Amino acid sequence: MTLEIQPIGNTYSEQVIDLILNIQQKEFNIPITIEDQPDLLKIESFYKEGGGNFWGAFLDKELVGTIALVKFDEKAAAIRKMFVKKEFRGKEHQIAQKLLDILISYCRENKIEEIMLGTVSVLNAAMRFYERNRFQKIAKEDLPPSFPLMSADNVFYILNLNEI
Repeated sequence: MTLEIQPIGNTYSEQVIDLILNIQQKEFNIPITIEDQPDLLKIESFYKEGGGNFWGAFLDKELVGTIALVKFDEKAAAIRKMFVKKEFRGKEHQIAQKLLDILISYCRENKIEEIMLGTVSVLNAAMRFYERNRFQKIAKEDLPPSFPLMSADNVFYILNLNEI
């Protein structure tokens, strides 16, 4: 199986929505709908026009993972939509790690120094993954006012690229 990670746009919205909603709703029972995440219907204007990006991981042409970056300040951005299909998670494929590595490289190339993210406390494996990658927990009230909050998120992390 060949893994390809590439920037994707609106032409992939349907596949992205299928992947993400299945994980959110069916696997983790998070009560979230497409109406709660309209950004997935306008990937290019929401993520790319402001200086961020959206990547898809494909195994033999099947979308199996996503990660996105929303730039919300001159030198700061937020990770969004980090999802990997259940059967492709873990050390064997290392898809999440490869997605994160590409996002970090993009940040370095584009002079983004701080990466932040919000997640949900039920996503224990995700939290361990971010902590293994040197993200530090941060209190919600310590986030910058311009951080794009998602209503479901209740755990927050920051990574300063100048310190790693």
